[in-house]
Amino acid sequence: MKNWLPKLNKKLIVGSLTGTLLLTGALTGCSSGSSSSGKTVINVWGMGEEAKSLPKIAEAFEKENPKIDVKVQAIPWETAHDKLLTAVAAKKGPDVVQMGTTWIPEFGSANALLDLKPYVKKYPELDPANFYDGSVETTKYKDETVGVPWYIDTRVLFYRTDLLKKAGFNEAPKTWEELSAAAKKLAERGDNKYGISLDTKEQSLGFMFARQNGAELLDSQGKPHFNDPKFVEAVDYLNSFFKNGSAPKDSGLDIVQGFRGDGILPMFISGPWMVKLINDQAPDLKGKWATAVLPKKENNLSSLGGSNLSVFKYTKQKDASLKFLSFMSKPETQLKWMKMTNSLPAAKKAWEDKSLMEDKFYTTFGEQMRDSKPMPVIKQWEPIAQAYLSSFEKIYRGKTTAKKEMDAFNKKSEEILNK
Repeated sequence: MKNWLPKLNKKLIVGSLTGTLLLTGALTGCSSGSSSSGKTVINVWGMGEEAKSLPKIAEAFEKENPKIDVKVQAIPWETAHDKLLTAVAAKKGPDVVQMGTTWIPEFGSANALLDLKPYVKKYPELDPANFYDGSVETTKYKDETVGVPWYIDTRVLFYRTDLLKKAGFNEAPKTWEELSAAAKKLAERGDNKYGISLDTKEQSLGFMFARQNGAELLDSQGKPHFNDPKFVEAVDYLNSFFKNGSAPKDSGLDIVQGFRGDGILPMFISGPWMVKLINDQAPDLKGKWATAVLPKKENNLSSLGGSNLSVFKYTKQKDASLKFLSFMSKPETQLKWMKMTNSLPAAKKAWEDKSLMEDKFYTTFGEQMRDSKPMPVIKQWEPIAQAYLSSFEKIYRGKTTAKKEMDAFNKKSEEILNK
């Protein structure tokens, strides 16, 4: 799921509904009610390519609930945020909506999502106890639960087992020190060879390593601590890979292409979607690569993302919508969804299934999930994360020091939080 979309403009929500915000036809296909056959109709908005698979799941729901018709609309991630803004302003939109985990604070503050807590007794599949604690965190706004975890992702280490073995490492690095040593050794194979790829556009990477070093991102009062010694040390550690040539600053290489063959990029950190990509695009690597939980400093915390499902507060089909959320939260439904889209299930019970327990790649993700946390669930996080990427670029390009730039970044974050 995409986490980079812009912050919700509350002025647009509470302001005039005239002008460019409400374009003619913007909400086409959003009305729910009854079909000509007398069935209840609910409209579901799903995002991105994966949403194109939703109608197949919806068919299974309709078989169980023959009096309900589900209309699915697949919306590109890049336009979804604005389309939801329009729906919120008009108080007219989908009945059920896919929510990126970082969107919950924005739309929760707009009072656009139904609190699910009062309905858990009637629909026990929505009980937060069914899901990983980290994913439950992303469904909360203040004292309300405004979503249910649908699928989740976390980050693990992908590595070429054959190349690490040649470099003298019989297993994946387990500590920061081992990761540095392995990356440096692999980079010494020759010109245009590296040890690891560190995605400088990945928002969560620096914060993830900072947490591994015991750094606190925000204190209990919401004050940032991005210039504390442990945070600065983590940034210096990440930068060390670029300084010693273990990681490329601008490789321009597709990660799968860099991973295969001679292994120009023999290690990288990424999510579960890469398993299918490697299997599909690099079948020649079969038996030559693996996944591992992240190396540890004080801990090995990873970031946790994914998507939730929410009921639009202004729906006229609340019961049917809640039934759909309940169906989508069943472990068996989430396992079907995983097979269709390669998305990892959020329901803990689903991880007891043989297809996950016996898959060496996915068991790594299940293990890492126990040590994964979402980024702070606040509506200002998106601009803070973007500001971090700009600051880190100055550091890895050698324009400034980590300490000096983190002082500036912390000040910028305070300004963002105080707006």
